[in-house]
Amino acid sequence: MCILPGPSDEIWMQKVAQEMNLSETAFLFRRNDGFHLRWFTPQVEVDLCGHATLASAHILWEEGHLKPHEQARFYTKSGLLSAERQKAWIELDFPIDEVHDSISESESEIVARALKIKPLYLAKSKVRYLAEVGSEEIIKTLRPDFELLKTLPERGIAVTSRSSSKEYDFVSRYFAPKVGINEDPVTGSAHCCLTPFWSKKLNKKELIAYQASARGGFLRVRTNGDRVIIGGQAITVLQGELIQEGNPNRVLKTGFSHQS
Repeated sequence: MCILPGPSDEIWMQKVAQEMNLSETAFLFRRNDGFHLRWFTPQVEVDLCGHATLASAHILWEEGHLKPHEQARFYTKSGLLSAERQKAWIELDFPIDEVHDSISESESEIVARALKIKPLYLAKSKVRYLAEVGSEEIIKTLRPDFELLKTLPERGIAVTSRSSSKEYDFVSRYFAPKVGINEDPVTGSAHCCLTPFWSKKLNKKELIAYQASARGGFLRVRTNGDRVIIGGQAITVLQGELIQEGNPNRVLKTGFSHQS
């Protein structure tokens, strides 16, 4: 994430995100009662990102931009988002993203071919697909056809199943090659649709989720009316300063946090 002194040119932000080459790079600057926040993948700007929001809140507290007890408030393309410290965890308050099963035949066929397995259930939300498969083992051994996934109209797909472990309730992986992310390590925004789906299916309000990427990560999630509360943890692994192109005297604070 990058703390800016004020609004910045989006072409410049996109170039920085491309250079960082992370799933998303967050850019924020202070306003009177919070922070303006935008997220960019290496290819495009996105409307919502969980792990980059969590990392931003973490850095704001760690670097003294917010007091430890203060709520982090973010103004974004997805409305007002907030983050609060809950001991070792950070809880994000995000909008719910319910799925519906009005999927075209051609979309269903492409998903099955791309995943190399026919899902038990396929649905989609505003920007992504949700595919339920039969087991956690299937999730962990998936080798999707990313080029085929790029041909789908929605931005990404969350593939999910019940957990085979008592440690967590459900497992998922998230693929979004269309926006330059073949596989995202941990995807908070995808849990805006995964949480209500599994909450209804398992008849549980509070759940533990595991995203089974190569890096992997646990999330504590729950529904709250038309919102989803997503809990994660972060540590700072890298900090630095970025000299803005064309203005060598303008140095911007940057940080990189790892979500566990």
